[in-house]
Amino acid sequence: MARRKKHAAHENHERWLVSYADFITLLFAFFVVMFATAHGDKGKAAAVSESVKKAFEEGKVTALVSVMFGGSVDNVGNGSAMMKGPGGAHKVVEEKKKERQLVELMPSLKVLSTELKKEIETGKIIISMEQRGLAVSFKEAALFASGEDVVSSEAYKSIAKVADAINKLPNPVRFEGHTDSVPIHTARFRSNWELSAARSIALLEIFATKYAVPRDRMSIGGYADTAPIDSNDTIDGRARNRRCDIIILNETGALAEPGSHLNTQEQTTAANE
Repeated sequence: MARRKKHAAHENHERWLVSYADFITLLFAFFVVMFATAHGDKGKAAAVSESVKKAFEEGKVTALVSVMFGGSVDNVGNGSAMMKGPGGAHKVVEEKKKERQLVELMPSLKVLSTELKKEIETGKIIISMEQRGLAVSFKEAALFASGEDVVSSEAYKSIAKVADAINKLPNPVRFEGHTDSVPIHTARFRSNWELSAARSIALLEIFATKYAVPRDRMSIGGYADTAPIDSNDTIDGRARNRRCDIIILNETGALAEPGSHLNTQEQTTAANE
């Protein structure tokens, strides 16, 4: 008996339905999740919104949000992304500039605070970091006799330490004389203005001739009694107001000096680096 030939199995053209069904199932699941998210606890959503708003107002943007918006993250998780908004770039530049200025003069502050410890403890000298730079303030009695502009020989040891710090830096230096409000009128000085300016010049000459600080790095100012740091109504207050300040200017302080506009472009470029 002849055997029947087996016919080839027909190709299943409906296999695509399996993949299609899987896709529809996943799509359905996606929309279910979206729907559930949209109808979540509105109270919790409001709480989250308020927390985020508070964080932005305080500048405490988390690392995740910062990275999402293209910012950088520091070592405590604070980001700079929001600084890229209106005015943000300028704020970043200003912050970097302040940090650079502080780092630049901080070593000198530490060295002088240590080497002039005795003078600081006795109240003859005050050292502080101001917005314009490092300020070394000499009490009048530490430098001059009353009503005079000749620097005491006993002050040279302290002055030498300040000069050494200045010579290690490229920063400009400003000498400022201050008096109390008691008027002076002598054969040499007709007013407190002349006395305060003369004392500034006396300091500048010592730094230039004895310690070789370039004259083009230095400037002087005489303020008489117009910039007191204490009340002129008491003996102690007037004693504090009679002083000479040596300011090692940072970039911000130097901008107030004549000719500083010539370097504005260079300073801006450095701040952006």
